[in-house]
This record gives sequence, structure tokens and C-alpha cells, in this order.
Amino acid sequence: MEDSIEIILQDRGRVLSTSRPHPVLSTCVGALLTGVYGVWSLFALPGFRKIPWSLKVPYLPSSKDQTLNIMKLLEGRTGRLADLGSGDGRVVLAASAAGLQCTGFEINGILVAYARSKAHWKGVPSNQATFIKKDFWKTDLSAYNNVTAFLAPGVMELLGEKLLKELPDDARVIACRFPFSNWPQQSSVGSGLDQTFAYDISSVRSHLRKVSNTVG
Repeated sequence: MEDSIEIILQDRGRVLSTSRPHPVLSTCVGALLTGVYGVWSLFALPGFRKIPWSLKVPYLPSSKDQTLNIMKLLEGRTGRLADLGSGDGRVVLAASAAGLQCTGFEINGILVAYARSKAHWKGVPSNQATFIKKDFWKTDLSAYNNVTAFLAPGVMELLGEKLLKELPDDARVIACRFPFSNWPQQSSVGSGLDQTFAYDISSVRSHLRKVSNTVG
């Protein structure tokens, strides 16, 4: 025989009442989430007040595949490398192991200290891998012929303008996940979230001049 509406509602009420979370469990989950947010804030937020809102990019470490893709696109390259927003230093350390003289620019002092400690623990000399607490937006990058960046889509256009003004013709730029929309790619490696793009500045400048002349 079918249950009446009243019986169904009573049964549902009993199920809902027994499924309520225990107060102690709720408190523990809340404390855990608060702690996780606190730790994240230590890494992601320091230094943000020094950067204009339009240029702020939260800390998001490169994945292992991203780092491997970067190194593939840097094969055969020599000279100096600047990693913009170097985070925990994994890209700088990988590139320095390949023989490049690397500098990591990072505004978060905690991440800079952590990256330096990793380099020290691995025995990497400071003249091979240097980590600087400095805003790369305010830094002249003309001394570097290799640049790596894993930033955010909203800042890529401004970054492109800065790099075109400052980098030498023989420079190569590696962008992780977010490409330069109006730059011709030299090559790319990987797919999806780990896709990485390489651009040669001389080719980019030549392409943009042709576009400008055509439009003009």
C-alpha cells in the first residue's frame, strides 16, 4: 500500500535530522579551512599592496609538466634568464641546471626566502641562480636574452609592450598557459593547462612592423 504524504514527510524529516553535521566536526572543518587560507595568504598576499591592482597576479606554482615544457623550449639557449614572478624558484633552478645564468624576480619575501633556501640546499651557487625581492614591472630587463613568465591573461598585453621595448633582438620569451594574443609563436609544447609558448623577439618585431605597415 502506498505511503501517505504525512508518513513520507515524517520519514524525510527523520533522515534529514540524522544527517546534520556534528558540531565538533563542523568546528574542526572550519578551523582547517581557516588554517589553509592563512597559509595561502602568507604566500600569495605579501607585497600585493605595492603593485597596482591591474598588475596583480596571485601565486600559482608551475606544474612539473610546465617546467619540463619550459626547458624543452629553452634547449640550446645560452646567456641570462629572467623568471618573472619566480615563486618557489622551481623554474630558475631547472634553468640554472641547464647552464643558464638565472634571476628570479618575486615580490613575496617569504617565497624569495624559500627559493633561496632550496638553492642553498641543492648546492646551486648564487651567481647561477639569484632570487630578488623586486617588482619586475619597474625593472629594466634589457640585460636578459631569455625570459619566462607564468602570469595571468589580463597582464599579458602590458607585459608584451614592456618586453618589446626592453629586450634585445636575440631574446626568447617563454609564456606558460597564457599566450601573447598578437605575437607569432616560434613553437609550443604541451596542451591544455600545461601548454607553453615560445616567442623570438626579432620575429615578433618583424611581424608587428609588417602588420603596422599593412594597416597604415
